Amino acid sequence: MSVLKSIVCLGVLSFCVHTVAGQYYFYDDERIEPAVLWEAGVSAGVMNCFTDLGGRKGLGKGFIKDLNGRQFNFAGGIYAGALYKQTIGGRLEATFGRVSASDKILNGDQSAAKSRYQRNLHFRSRISEVALLAEFHPLTLFQSLAKEAPRFSPYIMGGVGVFNFNPEAYINGSWVALQPLHTEGQGFREYPDRRPYRLTQVNFPLGIGVKYEISALLNARVEIMHRILQTDYLDDVSRQYIDPALFSENLSHGAAELAAQLADRRQELDPSIVTQEGGIRGDPKHNDSYFTIQFKFSLSIGRVKRKY
Repeated sequence: MSVLKSIVCLGVLSFCVHTVAGQYYFYDDERIEPAVLWEAGVSAGVMNCFTDLGGRKGLGKGFIKDLNGRQFNFAGGIYAGALYKQTIGGRLEATFGRVSASDKILNGDQSAAKSRYQRNLHFRSRISEVALLAEFHPLTLFQSLAKEAPRFSPYIMGGVGVFNFNPEAYINGSWVALQPLHTEGQGFREYPDRRPYRLTQVNFPLGIGVKYEISALLNARVEIMHRILQTDYLDDVSRQYIDPALFSENLSHGAAELAAQLADRRQELDPSIVTQEGGIRGDPKHNDSYFTIQFKFSLSIGRVKRKY
């Protein structure tokens, strides 16, 4: 019976050890780490956008080739998430920042971008975003859980978010919200294909990052996150100029006067210009987008000191 009891005890002990090993592994000589490690932190960095306005010299280019570094604005946020065996994770993140662009940035440019400068439009908008993200750390697939957790880990990420924006333009000493002015005839019966754009929409973040374990409790990250949008009206510019007379037929007197001024500002540089319906104002072939470059600092939650 004693032999049987010994076998049973050994089996139970083996099962317990196997179960614990499946849930924890060594972080270092002092701590063990759960299979699911929680993390909470803050972020700070910059935000920029790709829209119809501003850009670089020459003909309009696609994506990063048209990025103008003078249009970066501050962005910050908070986040919380979990990482399974240092490989696959998810997090909920809130990001707040601002985007802006201006055709005046091309002042003095004699290239093909001169026509954009003469368009003379600009905008700014605050961005408030909440996103649910998944991340994948590929290098950890080649490391055994029996070894120490990796200090340096590049990763990719993606997910879905909801963001709020509200493009504004400056005129007569104040900033004016552009969406209620229907500057391209959005919602007018004369343009049934141009619907008013919503100020709260879904986006799709994609990005890359690098995580570094400063200590058992503190992490640092650097991330570049691009947002794919479903709108071309982040800057309130997308299609063609409309007949300015239509503003009076669809808006109140005060709003119509303001809309006519903000829809076509070329006259501020050249008073001889007359607004012609159908003239090119923006490019509807490509939606707008924005991105962030951020530093993140977080606390790891769940690592405990070893008792053996």
